[in-house]
Amino acid sequence: MSFQMPGGMAITGAMLQWYRTNTAVIFWQWVNQSFNALVNYTNRNANSSLTTTQLVVSYVSATSSALLAAVGYKGYLTKKASPFFQRYVPFVAVAVANCINIPLMRQNELIYGIDIQDENGNTVGKSRVAAAKGISQVVFSRIAMCAPGMLILPIIMEKLEKHKSFRSISFLHAPFQVVVVGCFLTVMVPTACALFPQTASISTGIIKVLEPEFYEDMRRNGKIPSKVYFNKGL
Repeated sequence: MSFQMPGGMAITGAMLQWYRTNTAVIFWQWVNQSFNALVNYTNRNANSSLTTTQLVVSYVSATSSALLAAVGYKGYLTKKASPFFQRYVPFVAVAVANCINIPLMRQNELIYGIDIQDENGNTVGKSRVAAAKGISQVVFSRIAMCAPGMLILPIIMEKLEKHKSFRSISFLHAPFQVVVVGCFLTVMVPTACALFPQTASISTGIIKVLEPEFYEDMRRNGKIPSKVYFNKGL
């Protein structure tokens, strides 16, 4: 996660600069989703492992969804909207892919559940609902992390490109966008990670209703706390 800012600023800046052709869109979305897949895998709940097949399926699915969203949205905007709105193709693709990439990379947590602890840190059972809550929070945080840069920078570039002096230094447009995205991410990476507590909680009453089998396992293991805690991942 500490590499999210330098890695993200380079890739996001490139996506925002080269968005006009399908070839550029496809290439940079592939690069971005490859990077995201690595980040999502390494920042999952460490107690959940994936097989090689699951990793490959997750990577291909997330990358394909990003490419389809980017190319499809770009094609729609080419016919229906002004060129300015095509600048938002990268953000739409990234948002869609995050909603697919993260759950797929952490699918075992949704299938088998994650460890849940009492207030003293003792493991009392497992829960799929806790995994779903943690993953949904991470998806929201990741989209919030990239949103300011990818939503505001296109407006800045649209204004600047109206000036002849700025258009004359087109070779600096890409570095400029990389630096500006880096400034946004410097603030947004820690902010987005802090939107939700790293150690999340959930009521055992919800587990009792939605996961009676896990609730029964907890009951057999001893006293059931009113609330349990878990690591949501990053």
